[in-house]
Formats: sequence, C-alpha cells, structure tokens
Amino acid sequence: MALPDKAQVKAYLLQLQDQICNKLMQADGSGVFVEDNWQREEGGGGRTRVLRNGTVIEQGGVNFSHISGDKMPASATAHRPELAGRRFEAMGVSLVIHPHNPHVPTSHANVRFFIAEKDGEDPVWWFGGGFDLTPFYPVDEDCQHWHQVAHDLCHPFGEKVYPEYKNWCDEYFFLKHRNETRGVGGLFFDDLNQWPFEDCFAFMQAVGNGYCEAYLPIIERRKATPFTEQQRDFQLYRRGRYVEFNLVWDRGTLFGLQSGGRTESILMSMPPLVRWEYAFQPEAGSLEAKLADYLVPRHWL
Repeated sequence: MALPDKAQVKAYLLQLQDQICNKLMQADGSGVFVEDNWQREEGGGGRTRVLRNGTVIEQGGVNFSHISGDKMPASATAHRPELAGRRFEAMGVSLVIHPHNPHVPTSHANVRFFIAEKDGEDPVWWFGGGFDLTPFYPVDEDCQHWHQVAHDLCHPFGEKVYPEYKNWCDEYFFLKHRNETRGVGGLFFDDLNQWPFEDCFAFMQAVGNGYCEAYLPIIERRKATPFTEQQRDFQLYRRGRYVEFNLVWDRGTLFGLQSGGRTESILMSMPPLVRWEYAFQPEAGSLEAKLADYLVPRHWL
C-alpha cells in the first residue's frame, strides 16, 4: 500500500481554497474575501478568508489549516484510543456561507486529512469531510439537485457510497435536543482509509470539487427572489439552530478548540446576525411551518 503523500494533499487543499473563493466571489458579484494568515504556537497554522456584506453573501468564511502536535486531542482519540500519545498532523479546508436572502440556503463543506505517527510503527491516516445544505424556505428542485451532485460524485467509488454517506450525514447533523436535522443533508464521511491512499484521496477531491457544482446553481436560482421582513426574521431565528449545533454537537468545533486552534477561525462558521425567540411556533399552514417537513431524513433521488 502506498504511503500517504502529505505534501500532495496540502497542495490540493490550498488550490481548493483558492478555487472555491474565486467561484463564490464571482457568484456574489461584489464581495471580496479578506485573508488572515495565522500561526499556531504548538505547530502549524493556516489562512482564514472571510467575505462580509457582499451582494449575495452576508458573511462567509473559507478556511485552510494545517496543524501538528505531539499528542492527539481528546476529541480525536475518543473513538480511537489506540492513537493516544501519537504525534499528529491535521489539514483541511472548511467553509460556511450565510447569504442575505432567506431563499438562498446556508451551506457548509469541509474536507480534511489526519495522520498519526509513532516511531517504528506504520502511520495511521484517514480522510473525512462532506457537505450539507440548510434551507429556510426549501425548494424541492434545489434539494434534489444538491443530492444528485452528491450521488454522482460518489458513484465511481461504488454504488453503496452515496446511501451510506448520505445516511451518515442525516445522523451526524441532527440536533438531538430539538429532534430535527440541521437541514436537508448531503454527505458526511470520516475515518476513510479502507481503500488505497490514492483512491481515498481521489474521493476527498471529488467531494471538495463537488461543493461548488452543488451550491452555485442554487445561488443563481434564488438570489433575486424577493423577500419580506417577516421572512428575514424567520431566517435569523432559524440561524439559531445552526449556532446550537456547532456549539453543542459539532466534533470539528470541539477538535479545533481542544487542539489549540485559532478561535476566530474556528468560530467563523457562526452567522453574523441571529435571534432566538421563546417557544416560537410558526402559523399553521405557512411557509415557515412547512420547513418542519424537511427537517427529517428523506430520500431525495
């Protein structure tokens, strides 16, 4: 089995960050990503890019990080205790886009690579990542397109890959305390190392490259849809669920904080404006009430 090529993975991730930022700026039409380079005292660093107050994107961040250390964080060894005490490297691209218009869904994607090494032993490595969509006023056409792209990029790797990773996404992005999914799902995978390194790396690239193919057509279809102040308020209310998931359940947020990552970059996934309302109930039969029908796992294809 080929040894993992860390330099090749890092080169791809840097190129992916450039590619996604350029395509999002083109789709937005006026916004520009501002870059913030940072270093981590324990080892490594990254470059955070944030776009604020664009024509379409209210706030979006596209992060690259490559960190290293002598000891794996607890969140990474919780289900892999045999890795405790190994030195590690973790690199990836992670992004969250929060649009102005409530009819344009929020989107999230990340792809990542971990390697844990110990002298005299073979390295342990794996890939992870995925993408998911969080609409406020869902349109079936958009949800089906999102999942069709996910299905098609998985297909060359086996017929079982899309249903497995689609179900994993539904299970992972689930707010247990609300008994609802974060959105309409997509793909989620972790601990991917059962194939040769080249195949696992190729799948990670397919997911990274597939994000823009899945998201940009939805932006184009919905960005000019008129919206009311009531719909904007509902968007801000539903963004509260996004915050709740990221701070309560997300393993990536926990890993970043436990590994001594840069807090500003880790929390760039938070929306710029959000509201909570006690015991809110949408009006029966309204578009807002209809969202609940989408916050359960569904077969889209």
